[in-house]
Amino acid sequence: MWPSFPLPLLLLGSLTGLTAAGPRCKPDQDTIGECHSPPTAENAKCVDLDLLYCNDLSYNKTSYPNLLDQKSREVVEFSSEYILLSVIHNLLQGECNPDLRFLGCSILAPRCDGGRIMRPCRHICESLRKSCQPAFDGIDMAWPYFLDCDRFFVSEEEGCYNPLEKLRGSLDENEELPSNMPSTFIQFKHHSYPQMVRVLKKTASRCSHIAKTYSIGRSFDGKDLLVIEFSNRPGQHELLEPEFKYIGNIHGNEVTGKEMLIYLAQYLCSEYLQGNPRIQSLINTTRIHLLPSMNPDGYDVAAAEGAEYNGWTSGRQNSQHLDLNRNFPDLTSEYYRLANTRGVRTDHIPIPQYYWWGKVAPETKAIMKWMRTIPFVLSASLHGGDLVVSYPFDFSKHPFEEKMFSPTPDEKMFRLLSRAYANVHPMMMDKSQNRCGGNFLNRGSIINGADWYSFTGGMSDFNYLHTNCFEITVELGCMKFPPEEALYTLWQHNKESLLNFMEMVHRGIKGTVTDKFGKPIKNARILVRGIRHDVTTAADGDYWRLLPPGTHIVIAQAPGYTKMIKRVTIPLRMKRAGRVDFILHPLDLRPKRFMKGLRRNGYMHHDPLEDFDPHAENNGDFLGERRKPSQDGSKPWWWSYFTSLNHHKPTWLLKYH
Repeated sequence: MWPSFPLPLLLLGSLTGLTAAGPRCKPDQDTIGECHSPPTAENAKCVDLDLLYCNDLSYNKTSYPNLLDQKSREVVEFSSEYILLSVIHNLLQGECNPDLRFLGCSILAPRCDGGRIMRPCRHICESLRKSCQPAFDGIDMAWPYFLDCDRFFVSEEEGCYNPLEKLRGSLDENEELPSNMPSTFIQFKHHSYPQMVRVLKKTASRCSHIAKTYSIGRSFDGKDLLVIEFSNRPGQHELLEPEFKYIGNIHGNEVTGKEMLIYLAQYLCSEYLQGNPRIQSLINTTRIHLLPSMNPDGYDVAAAEGAEYNGWTSGRQNSQHLDLNRNFPDLTSEYYRLANTRGVRTDHIPIPQYYWWGKVAPETKAIMKWMRTIPFVLSASLHGGDLVVSYPFDFSKHPFEEKMFSPTPDEKMFRLLSRAYANVHPMMMDKSQNRCGGNFLNRGSIINGADWYSFTGGMSDFNYLHTNCFEITVELGCMKFPPEEALYTLWQHNKESLLNFMEMVHRGIKGTVTDKFGKPIKNARILVRGIRHDVTTAADGDYWRLLPPGTHIVIAQAPGYTKMIKRVTIPLRMKRAGRVDFILHPLDLRPKRFMKGLRRNGYMHHDPLEDFDPHAENNGDFLGERRKPSQDGSKPWWWSYFTSLNHHKPTWLLKYH
């Protein structure tokens, strides 16, 4: 984690007295960082690593001169390279944090073992540059010369080390199961972050034909937000196959959901391999994404106190002291404002510009980017502290009412979804007045969120109002950090509910929207008469609309096409989505241009997430105007951070000079 020093004071302390910074060059050579010759040190003197911004690496010994031929700690601390590491987090708005700092420290304070300087691995540098280059491009900054992967890094064959190993955890620990245990054995224990990663990767490896792991981003402290996916074709969206997600550990000290999802991943893999027809059918027809820990940094704080001893709030927030379930854009207030205006859409509400002026956690950004990448249909977030299922809206329709029933247009469907989890949970159905969560007995252990207590910035409301996804919140028990011996019982209580809720993704209708030539129509609207909430088609023209049993009038429409109306009846016990396709005809033969984005209230609303694709090599601008490169040849806005460096200004950071 970054030391929490005020940036201006930090710079004042670092910039004064700067004398020995910058590359050592010939008199006629421009100081752009291209004249360094990395020193060799077979007989280096190992000394304590006491650089402020490098004191949390996986090693504690370094040597001088370093790989930039800087002779002492004092020279390093007054160098422009070191100052860059101290401010790069602020310049890049948290992107690639803290990986870049660790990578830079491996050059400024190289690892020293047994009287020998160790070089960092080239493949680590290359991988990081590929993922972080768009962030540098976004602020018109050149890639730092001292992170040149070819000059200062070496291959594994030459004996390199991974400078980011502390961030990823020691994933090669030997924790094999006893030889007499079956491969289906699940250890019902609390998992540290490295243990969780190891279990998920081993599970994906064991079921590689139906499972894979991937990261949606990083926590503030640099831990991967690791997802395990199950599908008959992992890694790709299939036409008409619905996308489902579970998210656990949003609050770091609410750990039951994290463990349930780790167990669920192992269970799905084992049961599929053993031929369980229910599990095979579920995985073959659904793309399932499990994110066990959205807040691994907070979990570490809570776990340090231990089960049962954990305070009610210790570790709840992330490392920035942000409550992640209060950090999403407040679209519910905007919904209430628009709801009384006839003819204005109240679905897929854009993120307001003022939201980006506040502090947005990297974990929150990662989830929002994830939602943009995958057309999720159904979701649940797993919490702890009570025993109940709540559903949107979580924010009261009257802002001054702390408890007020505030339904969505899909109230009936949300109640069905909530009951799908609660009705098969033995403790939620327990009628004992002394049970955990007894206050919800007369409600069937489900409740409208705002009717329980009202709050803004919740993830469930954001799912519903910004995307096609319906999300509920499951409180798994009154103890946030239960003892290890309680975990097996909790798994038994929740296993059937977890499976039953996943199967609800197949309720309602699904289909495709195409033109008369069979070409898919992206972002076509699917309207249901009497329910003022539309869903839109995905890139392949497919859609899913969760609907309760009954007769519905369904309309498909898209700009430039005639609308199509169909009457649909969903039987009471129908458990598979009915297929309802639409073929739309153009209004006329003349080509029309339609402006990108949704026009709302007479103006175009720019959404910074709109152009972001986490799988693209060059991502769009995510942080808005502040990152636009200069157009008139003047210095970029960030150059002011280095104006006090006199003749040692890092001109090597300028793309054009």
